[in-house]
Amino acid sequence: MKRRDVIKLLSAAPIAGGLMSAIPIHSASAAEAAVPVAARDLFKELGLKTFINASCVCTSLTASLMPPEVTQAISKGAEEFVLLNDVLDKVGEKIAELCHAEAATVTAGCWSALVQGLAGAMTGMDRAKVMQLPNVDGMKSEVILQKSHANGYHQALKNTGATLIIVETLQEVEAAINEKTAMLWFLNRELNKGQIKYDQWIALGRKHKIPTMIDIASDAHPVDNLWKFNDMGFDLVAISGGKAMRGPQSTGILMGKKDLIAAARLSAPPNSGICRGHKVNKEEILAMYVALERHIKMDHVKEWKAWEDSMAVVVNTIKNIKGVKTEVFIPEIANYTPTLHLSWDPGIIKMTGKDLKQRLWNGDPGIEVMGGGTMGGKKDGIELSVWQLKPGQDKIVATRVKEELQKASV
Repeated sequence: MKRRDVIKLLSAAPIAGGLMSAIPIHSASAAEAAVPVAARDLFKELGLKTFINASCVCTSLTASLMPPEVTQAISKGAEEFVLLNDVLDKVGEKIAELCHAEAATVTAGCWSALVQGLAGAMTGMDRAKVMQLPNVDGMKSEVILQKSHANGYHQALKNTGATLIIVETLQEVEAAINEKTAMLWFLNRELNKGQIKYDQWIALGRKHKIPTMIDIASDAHPVDNLWKFNDMGFDLVAISGGKAMRGPQSTGILMGKKDLIAAARLSAPPNSGICRGHKVNKEEILAMYVALERHIKMDHVKEWKAWEDSMAVVVNTIKNIKGVKTEVFIPEIANYTPTLHLSWDPGIIKMTGKDLKQRLWNGDPGIEVMGGGTMGGKKDGIELSVWQLKPGQDKIVATRVKEELQKASV
């Protein structure tokens, strides 16, 4: 529109409310909202291989698939502006209520929850210390953990600048505690590998007035784990949001004592502390809340029965193949779901577990399973689970495994 045309339009328009209605408004968002967007198959467009997940919810496999109510929360959350602290506050209150905690906050995964939680324990509400990290001069900066719990995830704690003190016995913990001890950290998945158990760990923290934190990343099953450790007395609990709860993979939850959560928030977005880069957008925060609420309210007895039925489809399809041995078990802690260990007589079926794993992956559709070697003292073979399968995929998995076993049989 030319300048003289704009002047004519303004001179002809009413003074107040009519002014804006008389001027054409070119709003990209409004125009886009009015035009239906054709769905794009980005996996096909980008040449990405999709597969059937008969394995687990690990990060490399992109964890779990979000259900419709969770993706809807993301979609609706993208339609409005909201203050980040407000949504963190409100969602945190709801999560705390659901999980029997004093307070909670959504984080950028469980790793982020560990870093934020420890940062809060180290700095308290001292903003000067918040801005000082990872320089730990003048603050408590040592974290004590059991040797068996140092399996990789403990590296998150080093992000704060903290020093990790490795122990094995109660006596070693007592000897290691000093004026610099900031936290006692516990990794739930390694419970049975360490000498010191829950009650003893919590008692040590209370005795010496040191915060205790537990990492329960993949332990949303059984569902009472979501409040069990808060009720037990751990000061902080960290969990992944995108595994069993089927929230966004990039989310997690830090929950526990109110003062520690408040201190942790000082190091997190939108603040400029050490976790400033651990951003979780409003859509993910809302979706995490919906996923948690859904997970707590769902019929877990019905869910477990569905898993057992799917596992039976797989086992019944392959169990009569000569030389095959099937063993269904439940992991004691992490990924607490029916799991199949499949092995065979190598004199009858001429392939290794690694061979079968690769052949399943290379098939159409590709199928991802666990193992491909000797696991936990069991014979060479593979392990597979059914809890991440879509309806009907149990039959596809069973058929493909049977085909490969029969091809390799002599």
